[in-house]
Amino acid sequence: MRGLVMIIMALDHVRDLLHVTSLTQSPTDLNTTTATLFFTRWVTYLCAPTFVFLSGAAAFLSMKSKEDLPASRNFLFTRGLWLIVLEFTVVNFGIWFDLKLSFLIFEVIAAIGFSFTILSMLLTLPPRVVGLAGITILVFHNLFSFAPGADNTSLPIKILSALWAPAVFPYGEGKLFFVGYPPIPWLGIMLVGFGAGHYFTLAEDKQRAVFLKSGLIAIGSFVILRSINIYGDPVKWAVQKNAILTILSFFNVTKYPPSLLFCLLFLGIMLVILSVVQGVGNKGTDFVCAYGKVPLFYFLVHWYIIHPLVFLMVFLQGFKSSDMVFGSNFGRPKTGSGIELWGVYIVWACIVLLMYPLCRRYGRYKEQHREKKWLSYI
Repeated sequence: MRGLVMIIMALDHVRDLLHVTSLTQSPTDLNTTTATLFFTRWVTYLCAPTFVFLSGAAAFLSMKSKEDLPASRNFLFTRGLWLIVLEFTVVNFGIWFDLKLSFLIFEVIAAIGFSFTILSMLLTLPPRVVGLAGITILVFHNLFSFAPGADNTSLPIKILSALWAPAVFPYGEGKLFFVGYPPIPWLGIMLVGFGAGHYFTLAEDKQRAVFLKSGLIAIGSFVILRSINIYGDPVKWAVQKNAILTILSFFNVTKYPPSLLFCLLFLGIMLVILSVVQGVGNKGTDFVCAYGKVPLFYFLVHWYIIHPLVFLMVFLQGFKSSDMVFGSNFGRPKTGSGIELWGVYIVWACIVLLMYPLCRRYGRYKEQHREKKWLSYI
């Protein structure tokens, strides 16, 4: 499951950096998008909640294998801090290739790091309690926007609101710090994953039954709440100019921050897929698992493959280095650069195939050198 979402994730990053309209058009804006472009973005919504949920489940399984609770707590806490450091160094530079760091972004790696540090302090609680705390966050965090003073622009209130909602902070002349993944909702997903960790210890047939039932309940709950169209997502669905766009509107849920409906839909899809792949073993799943065994390695390296392709594309399209704009532009010119969507899919497939031998080799190295503790951090 982790390998599957790592593969899908790269599609979104290739589209973001290389697609001809990625700098000027939101792929989920129903006024300008196409069904193909919408789906290209929408399918990648599965990645972040799946990975955060499974990180929580993995934390539970790791704790179960260690009798020393302080050691488990220390590992989660230090790994969390390490992920935050990686986010604002290796990851941010990989995204922007901007030595001036004029645009820093708090994204999924930092959100996971934050969640690990909080989870490390909750290990003494029963997993069910931790899981219920996560469910409570997911169900009620959308109420934050209705809280008195939520729209207050004073710095203390803005910092507090950044825990629940995206926010932008200037931190120098012409520099911005953007909280793209508000940490509290993503913490909720991880806590739910931790609370569900017990189900990964059941026999495979019981796991499949639990995952399938839970996934269908989550998806069914999404359909009911979305149909009522009152609570669960800040953006209501509406009838559009044609049937296809109306369907897209129904499934166009909010990721930033992950709304209740977003979580129900994509965690539900994840659980259904888990019920299908659980216990399946063949060459196809071995191929996918190669990525899932070393997800952080994959995540870090793939940026440094995609981004040089941006520069290659820019120069092949006749632009000069003086035309390149860094910061939030990835080094692309303001206008005129990019490749069509079919080209995005070709580049994505090539990058995934290129990463396979790298991940497989690194995965073998980790398995053969378990005594090297630093490998557990990458």
